Amino acid sequence: MEYQILWFVLWGLLWAIYFMLDGFDFGTGMLQRFLARDNTEKRIIINTIGPVWDGNEVWLITAGGATFAAFPTTYALMFSYLYSALLIILFALIIRGVAFEFRGKGGSTLWEQSWDAAIFFGSFIPPLLFGVAFGNIFQGLPMDGSGYHGTLLSLLNPYGILTGVLFVLLFLQHGVLWLAMKTHGELSLRAARLSVRVWSGLLAAAVLFLIYTAFATALYRNFMDVPVWFAVPAAAVASLLAVRIFSSAGSYSRAFFASCSTIVMVIFTGIIGLYPNLLPSSIDPAYSLTIFNSSSSIYTLKIMTAVVLLFVPVVIGYQIWIYRIFRAKVTPRDIESSPEAY
Repeated sequence: MEYQILWFVLWGLLWAIYFMLDGFDFGTGMLQRFLARDNTEKRIIINTIGPVWDGNEVWLITAGGATFAAFPTTYALMFSYLYSALLIILFALIIRGVAFEFRGKGGSTLWEQSWDAAIFFGSFIPPLLFGVAFGNIFQGLPMDGSGYHGTLLSLLNPYGILTGVLFVLLFLQHGVLWLAMKTHGELSLRAARLSVRVWSGLLAAAVLFLIYTAFATALYRNFMDVPVWFAVPAAAVASLLAVRIFSSAGSYSRAFFASCSTIVMVIFTGIIGLYPNLLPSSIDPAYSLTIFNSSSSIYTLKIMTAVVLLFVPVVIGYQIWIYRIFRAKVTPRDIESSPEAY
């Protein structure tokens, strides 16, 4: 396998891992404001992700760093062309992280409600804009030899917005299953009931996305050329159906892992459809950035491969250890007894 292809696969894998892990954080943050009925339940919801949310965001840095190191031209132009959207995402992530830490430090209802709103918007805006960004990449950016000919508002086209909505619903489903799995009693039951409604909306958005993709993008071209790749979107569909089956049976842990699989398969469906493009041009394919015309040198990719083989397993092992330590459900007693609780 050529090193550019290897790193294209790794690039897609890193984004998939990030969305899989931070996805339930985003979903939980969006749900905290509306699913909880009192301040104790809000604190329980936040504490289900308290030990892991910042570790999950390490994968965003890893995915961004891999883009910079493996495909520097793509990194430079992507952050130039999509600068406004990515800057808004960055500010939202900063505000969200601050809100988690500051919410319990004021003591007044207004203080807590203000930070609750910050958690909601800091959890809603990133998945929406990530989806909008990927949707525009899938259909091609208006770029040529003289640069990018779009604006932030031009990114908010119907297909981009639909992809953003799909991301939001994917992460809402992920978050509500996380809460059903990690909480007790009435809160867990409300999350389980809500998962049914979210799943129905997600299914509708997914069907619409698959249909619209055939008209708005060229993503299906690679699948038509190599039909065996249809196994990936088929796995996404099967995983989404498994979410509904497992949640209906009350097996929320299995439903959550099926949701993990759904997110990974959705991301790889897009990655396979893009190949070999990273930033396709909607003006002329000659101006598209591919894994071959925007990659680092082979020597650099070889060094990066060795680094990944050495250190990524360590990171994965550490995160598995953390999740194992904090695998128990969060209860009101945990909130009352722990000074470290949010």
